[in-house]
Amino acid sequence: MAPVTKRILVIEDEPDIVRGLKDAFEFEGYRVLAAKDGAAGVHLARTEAPDCIVLDLMLPDANGYDVCQDLRRSNPLVPILMLTARSQESDKIRGLEVGADDYVTKPFSVGELLARIRALFRRMGRLSEASDTFRIGEVDVFPKTHTLVRKNQSVTLSFYEVELLKLLHERAEQPVSRDEILDKIWGIQAHPSNRTVDNFIVKLRRKVEDDHKQPRHILTVYGYGYKLVV
Repeated sequence: MAPVTKRILVIEDEPDIVRGLKDAFEFEGYRVLAAKDGAAGVHLARTEAPDCIVLDLMLPDANGYDVCQDLRRSNPLVPILMLTARSQESDKIRGLEVGADDYVTKPFSVGELLARIRALFRRMGRLSEASDTFRIGEVDVFPKTHTLVRKNQSVTLSFYEVELLKLLHERAEQPVSRDEILDKIWGIQAHPSNRTVDNFIVKLRRKVEDDHKQPRHILTVYGYGYKLVV
């Protein structure tokens, strides 16, 4: 049986960029869906269930961050790569925090964009194979479905939240440095700052801990990184 062709949804209002991406993606064997604004993109994402979404930050009808959150609410698992003309670190961090899995700054090379998409697909493939659950205190974590269950309530996890919990759990009771977290989860080329790790830890504590201000499981190792106590 022939492999199923992966579909990429491009949400971008610049026709020249859409044409260029469509040609490049189709040459690589992907199918391409396109939307010129946020509303159309969210609709296509819900009705067509693409395998990956390339989202422009600057859209004519909506803020790309808001669109990303809408996409994430309807599908917490689909990889989202954000295109941004902004090079400020704070904009990139915000994109990751609202649910983007990666970003590329304009102007970009198509080769880099394709490499990042292939990397996202590889990560998702590894995650789908990792079906083992694990426990943190009274919390059950289900990596394959991107969820955890705490006090009989199911909570959705983002891709990077799952990867971060898995890494800390694999090294339970041992300090893990911020640099190692950045390297193993985001990759050297992603260049997120230590603040990115700290922000994801804050989000995870709100989901895992009984009192996120006085954590018992996800602990800070000051000047170094973090440690998971199960």
